Amino acid sequence: MKRFIVVILSTLIYLSSFAQMSSRDIDRLVEDAMQKFKVVGTSISIVKDGKIIYSKGYGLKSIESKEQADKNTQYCIASNSKAFTTTALAMLVEDGKLSWEDKVVDYIPEFKMYNDYVTNNFNIQDLLTHRSGLGLGAGDLTIFPDGSDFTIIDIAKNFQYMKPQTPFRTHFDYDNLLYLIAGEVLQRVSGMSWENFIETRILKPLEMNHSVSGIDMLKDKKDLASPHATEKDEIKVIPQYAQMINGAAAGIYASSDDVAKWMLVHLNHGRYGDNLEQQLFSQDSQNELWRIHTVTETNRNPRYNSHFSGYGLGFDLSDIRGNMKVSHTGGMPGMLSKVIMIPDLDFGLVILTNTSEGGAFLFESVSSAIVDSYLGLDDFKWVDKYYAYSKTREEHADSVTIHVWETVKKVNQKKINKEKYIGIYQDPWFGKIEVFMKDKQLWFKSYRSLKLNGAMYYYQNDTFAIKWEYRDMNADALAIFTFDGKEKVQAIKMKGISPNIDFSFDFQDLDLKRMD
Repeated sequence: MKRFIVVILSTLIYLSSFAQMSSRDIDRLVEDAMQKFKVVGTSISIVKDGKIIYSKGYGLKSIESKEQADKNTQYCIASNSKAFTTTALAMLVEDGKLSWEDKVVDYIPEFKMYNDYVTNNFNIQDLLTHRSGLGLGAGDLTIFPDGSDFTIIDIAKNFQYMKPQTPFRTHFDYDNLLYLIAGEVLQRVSGMSWENFIETRILKPLEMNHSVSGIDMLKDKKDLASPHATEKDEIKVIPQYAQMINGAAAGIYASSDDVAKWMLVHLNHGRYGDNLEQQLFSQDSQNELWRIHTVTETNRNPRYNSHFSGYGLGFDLSDIRGNMKVSHTGGMPGMLSKVIMIPDLDFGLVILTNTSEGGAFLFESVSSAIVDSYLGLDDFKWVDKYYAYSKTREEHADSVTIHVWETVKKVNQKKINKEKYIGIYQDPWFGKIEVFMKDKQLWFKSYRSLKLNGAMYYYQNDTFAIKWEYRDMNADALAIFTFDGKEKVQAIKMKGISPNIDFSFDFQDLDLKRMD
């Protein structure tokens, strides 16, 4: 019996080791994915058994400069910044400066949710676990696109005007704005800006020398990747996203090699240094970060035999073939990222890309293939499967948007009384917008989100299609006018045109009432 067990274990270890991809295998995998998904550049790092075993860049930092991407190329890691925020707060808990159960209003009296009970009971962990009761991406139009003038106090007060979709603490709906509030809590407690805290307490100790806590902190941009977007099959460089109120939701720029160091400190339970003699945070803090706080739907793919799924504090948590999986994705215009750690295998993988939206298909397919190899699974042809899915998804979205704009073209000569739509409208949290005439064309302008302005084209039934001047993301929208019994416009409802519109363009949450 003992010999049989030894033979079986040896065979399993051999098969697992044999299945792990060589550098050449990874090269072929990534190059195939880059070609299929039209990704300009990507950098990938792998950690295993306490070491960085793979760190490499592919493609270009920018199609304009033609400079090669490498392991030190800097990308916006977007929502993978959230784990830095939760770790920073854990460090403040260890410092005795706050408690996870502390009420947000004790630190930010201006904070107000949609009812008094929620306001008075909303604690620090509620900011971090996507269980507020608000809908997906609620209020993100205050920060998407960049260039708006909303302050952190505006955002703290605006939650009271947003309508809950589910009861408090019962359902997972991803948000960004509450992480900005968490960043403000960190500043008020520590006396340091979120950016300075992350720089001094995390990035510098870990020697993440090719990382910064915000684009404005980056003095030397020689290693910076440019974000790219695709429109009408043309890849173009788009501007770097302006630094937000704070970077707690999506602000960090990092290299894959540096994110590997970040993964190592988590896989080493907060310890770092040559002999792990230094400690960034405690095992107790990591247990809290990696504990499910909000249950999410489990992927029942029999390939992975998963049983649970949930959100911790800045981390997605699940099981995969009997192993715990800790992960997160991130996405900003032209910048996408994915981090996966499997603590039971002492394994971590990070993929950073600089192209929307192909970067998401690349990081999903490549990460799945690499992780499968460490689990000893067969080649599932993930790149081909995601490529087929991406084409189906793209064709569906194209059919919807093409139908809208073709309809607009067909009714272009229809005579309508544009004057009746003109006016100033206001939403309680988004503020004023104006519909006016510009060169004989109806036009939409936001007073506070300065990039949200564009021409309005008649579509059907008092509905207009808006083509924004902002083209960095696919965000064109429909504006539906409603009337009173006297044929006077009373309000505007909105929704995105494309089924693939980013959830942060939450036009559907606006309730624009006519002011005049």
